[in-house]
Amino acid sequence: MVALAAALGIGRFAFTPLLPLMLHAGELDLRSGGLLASANYAGYFAGALTCAFLPVEHARMVRAGLVATSVLTLAMGIVGGFPVWMAIRFVAGVVSAWTFVFASQWGLARLARLGAPAWGGVIYTGPGIGIVATGLIASAAGRFGPNVGWLVFGALCVAAAAGVWRTLAPARPGTRSSGAGGSPPERSVRAASARSSAGTNAGSPSSERERRICSVWLVVLYGMPGFGYIITATFLPVIARHALPGSSWPDLFWPMFGAALIPGSLLAARLPARWDNRLLLAVCYVVQAIGIALGIVLPTAAGFAIGSVLIGLPFTAITLFAMREARRLHGEHAAGLMGYATAAYGIGQIAGPLVAAPIAAHVGSFAPALWLAVCVLLIGAAGLIVLASKSR
Repeated sequence: MVALAAALGIGRFAFTPLLPLMLHAGELDLRSGGLLASANYAGYFAGALTCAFLPVEHARMVRAGLVATSVLTLAMGIVGGFPVWMAIRFVAGVVSAWTFVFASQWGLARLARLGAPAWGGVIYTGPGIGIVATGLIASAAGRFGPNVGWLVFGALCVAAAAGVWRTLAPARPGTRSSGAGGSPPERSVRAASARSSAGTNAGSPSSERERRICSVWLVVLYGMPGFGYIITATFLPVIARHALPGSSWPDLFWPMFGAALIPGSLLAARLPARWDNRLLLAVCYVVQAIGIALGIVLPTAAGFAIGSVLIGLPFTAITLFAMREARRLHGEHAAGLMGYATAAYGIGQIAGPLVAAPIAAHVGSFAPALWLAVCVLLIGAAGLIVLASKSR
């Protein structure tokens, strides 16, 4: 949980609450801010694709990722220049993906050996905790400027790494796992989980052709929430400040998003595995679409607050249900489909800021881009419902 709070909550999402400060200080404009966001998401995409090729023991990679996240976050407050920031944010995205995957595998394997798999949901509250912390700190440190904010976030990463350093002790010789595949005991744990998931949840596809078709549609439809949520997740403080000038509320909406992620993660992990993942995903898409629409049609403190909660609540659940559906389709051989689905989600995240920032700069409002995000999410939900009904 602590590792994910640092790697994702800070290393990946700290840019969101600091973007208004960087805009106000004249260090960025909306277009360059969108490019920096997309560079980070592109790095996350690259990191997700390369995880399987890293022959590094899990705990060592998490340690290295925490150190790299600390250094890169501190560097944002020390060095200047847009090209340098682009490189830093890209590398930070790569590192956050590596840390997320290896920390997840390390933590879930430990819980499996302890006989406490239900605690897995706690691990994925980490990003929400990190988002809440960075949002509140950015609000308090706003008067000191963005550079101080980056340095404070970097110091927070150092403290997080120090706090879990001894716990993340590398495996002793003879028990070392290799890369993202994990040790044989860990692979057997995941295989058993995969077989269990494949045997439940709306049944397995009746033919290989149906399996392939369902897999392709899962990849396509899972990419849609990547585009749908990321515009709000990147520009929420900027949008709220524009709608509520002079109000103190805009600094709190991003922490609200992170806080909602925490119960959403815990609840999703406890839902029955027999429930249809595609219908659960469709519900999550609709909830996020309503949250985005609220910020457009009701640009008040209440509208943004409720909208932030609705966008954050299913954030982790979407990933959980999609990965569970991949295991239903392919059992213990689902790693490839998981990778393709994650890549599609990453492409959606990269595209979101690249589409939204120019539109907002041209028309002076994020509303058209946000309505586009709502439409994409609703189309994705409709596709999942059709897919589930045809399978039955």
